[in-house]
Amino acid sequence: MGSMRLVVVAVWCAFAMHAGFSVSYAELSSTYYNETCPLLYDTVYAVIYDASLTDVRIGASLMRLHFHDCFVQGCDGSILLNDTATIESEQDALPNNNSIRGLEVVNNVKTAVESICPATVSCADILAIAAEVASVLGGGPSWSVLLGRRDSLTANRTLANINLPAPSDTLDELKESFTNQGLNTTDLVTLSGAHTFGRAHCSTFDDRLYDFNDTGSADPTLNTTYLGTLSEICLENATENNITNLDLTTPDEFDNKYYSNLQELNGLLQSDQGLYSTSDSDTIDLVDSFSGDQDTFFSNFIVSMIKMGNIGVLEGDEGEIRLQCNYVNGESSGLAGVASKDPKDSLVAQSK
Repeated sequence: MGSMRLVVVAVWCAFAMHAGFSVSYAELSSTYYNETCPLLYDTVYAVIYDASLTDVRIGASLMRLHFHDCFVQGCDGSILLNDTATIESEQDALPNNNSIRGLEVVNNVKTAVESICPATVSCADILAIAAEVASVLGGGPSWSVLLGRRDSLTANRTLANINLPAPSDTLDELKESFTNQGLNTTDLVTLSGAHTFGRAHCSTFDDRLYDFNDTGSADPTLNTTYLGTLSEICLENATENNITNLDLTTPDEFDNKYYSNLQELNGLLQSDQGLYSTSDSDTIDLVDSFSGDQDTFFSNFIVSMIKMGNIGVLEGDEGEIRLQCNYVNGESSGLAGVASKDPKDSLVAQSK
């Protein structure tokens, strides 16, 4: 009981750090499928666990899918929709093209769920559960996922190009992006911590190595030793778009080392390092706090994920429950060959 009390206290302290946070979330509920699909969580977990045995990156990829879904017309599964005669897929937006992964795993989860609970569970809810499972499998926190979302009938590629933060965004640009979604600075620093695992393409940060802000020089907020390491992975004017670890310390674990990296100027993306290297920013104290206490980071992460998961949800008779995640009902032309646009990446090892 003592440890459970500590967890509850930590999460409520995290609530206090998120000014304006409301505990009430419309009709979403952690028990939404208790009667209609009692084995839902176990089913989702099993499919993702199996996928993780052969793809160490899948957790980070699934969490990113949820994030990129919620920031474009809400958490409605719109990112999963393929191109059709009436839909322009968000998967082809610049922040997603040749970048998002895990679509096939989501389809596998949906197939498994449909086999036990036909036409019951939305793809938007599957993404929300998958993000929590990804955290758990990486060694991060667990939380009761609020459920009851419905799936969109549309996608919005134009909005994806506008709303999704870029890896080169300044801190002010990031704050504006998050504010537009009803999220605050604490949410920004907290959710950025998801970069504690996963990978990034050279094209998302190589300007920091060779021509930062058109100066012809490297980013001065990049640790020089780390700069040398990255320069070996991402050669200047290279045609190969390699990938490397977002977290050079514990690249496949969900922990607080991301924040320690920022303190040592070892943030990979400009949008990451800016949280700590922007002079007099209110984000610096948050980075220090999360670096010094992993439990504080975890409890805040739970709060921010719940907040993000409530953005623009469809409920009641809005939208639909898709039978296949990458098509609205009635438009399916089958999954073969178009279920996933997962890129084929080349990971270059980092020396330490």
